[in-house]
Amino acid sequence: MSKRVVITGAGLVSALGDNWLEVSQRLKMQDNCIRQMPEWDRYTDLTPRVASPVDNFALHPSFRAKAKRSMGRVAEMAVQASRDALVEAGLLEDPLLQSGQMGVAYGSATGASDAAMEFFSLLRDNTTSAMNATTYLRMMSHTAAVNISVLFKTCGRMITTSTACTGGSQALGYAFEAIAEGKQVAMIAGGAEALCPTQAGVFDTVYAASTQQDPALTPRPFDTKRDGLVLGEGAATLILEEREHAIARGAKILGEIVGFATNTDGKHLVKPNAITMQQVIIDALNAAGLSAEAIGYVSAHGTATVQGDSAESQATANTIGSTCPVSSLKSYIGHSLGACGAIEAFVLINMLREKWIHPTLNLNEIDPALAPLSHVLEVEPCDTEYAMSNNFAFGGVNTSLIFRQS
Repeated sequence: MSKRVVITGAGLVSALGDNWLEVSQRLKMQDNCIRQMPEWDRYTDLTPRVASPVDNFALHPSFRAKAKRSMGRVAEMAVQASRDALVEAGLLEDPLLQSGQMGVAYGSATGASDAAMEFFSLLRDNTTSAMNATTYLRMMSHTAAVNISVLFKTCGRMITTSTACTGGSQALGYAFEAIAEGKQVAMIAGGAEALCPTQAGVFDTVYAASTQQDPALTPRPFDTKRDGLVLGEGAATLILEEREHAIARGAKILGEIVGFATNTDGKHLVKPNAITMQQVIIDALNAAGLSAEAIGYVSAHGTATVQGDSAESQATANTIGSTCPVSSLKSYIGHSLGACGAIEAFVLINMLREKWIHPTLNLNEIDPALAPLSHVLEVEPCDTEYAMSNNFAFGGVNTSLIFRQS
């Protein structure tokens, strides 16, 4: 019999803040976190000039210098969010961590860029002089997951998801399945990403990056004048736990994951496919044993790209309908790639508990060419038992998660 999976801790590193009080205030102020990037001015032919960095990030002082040597920025943000989540769950020093019954599922698109520069200097300069013993440990795609595991001494499963924009959501989903199937009692799950100009370059070359220079006006998901995505960074970690175990130890339950599905388009590396997007939503509903009418809010991927918004709106309208409230967190903090699904889950579970939802910023004129959805334009009350979070990635990777209010 499938076991129920609850959330007992949550940690966050983001431009919105690192705790729910701070984040909720910023969301209700409807003030985005996008800023000018003078750091990128030296890249003369790079079009994007705005992003959403986490300014003034500092790793918790409990992490010693020796531990920091194997971590670049992406791993540092991941372990910070994970520490905060473990503290809230009351598991930071718990024997469960080393029991083999608690593992890590974590996603990021890439490791540390500066470490990659050290690594590939061998090919460019024909010398290993820039490399050291930690270079690979900082640059590898699973650097966040393994640093979390080593620092917190987990001995259970290791699941790494380097699937770009679905890295965080897949990690949450696979962690959920591991517990639901009785393979683990608890999991540290989430995603992280460090901002890098190469990411902006990737989307620039496929004409998917915003060219708007005013940070207050972009990104604008689902808007007629949207012109592409804006990059961000951050990390979020949820502690997932088998419900009976959580109740037995008196843990506070923040929410519950009740459904997950993931699939692939199988058609194109960068063009989204509404048909398989639609199917992943249907599969998540079926996994949760719910009808579409049970969903009271959809946290959209909402990248503000022409093709992405079009396919997503069509898939959502065809499955959930046109009356369910929908909004995109990326309008506040941009697209944090491997972290976005986890950050959006952090925000979603807290909004469910407080019974309100944030709007999509800069949505001044809904594109009439898109499938009709009930876009949230102002902060709204929302008392629903179930909400859905959808994410879609390059490579045609699709995810859908369904959360239940605690």
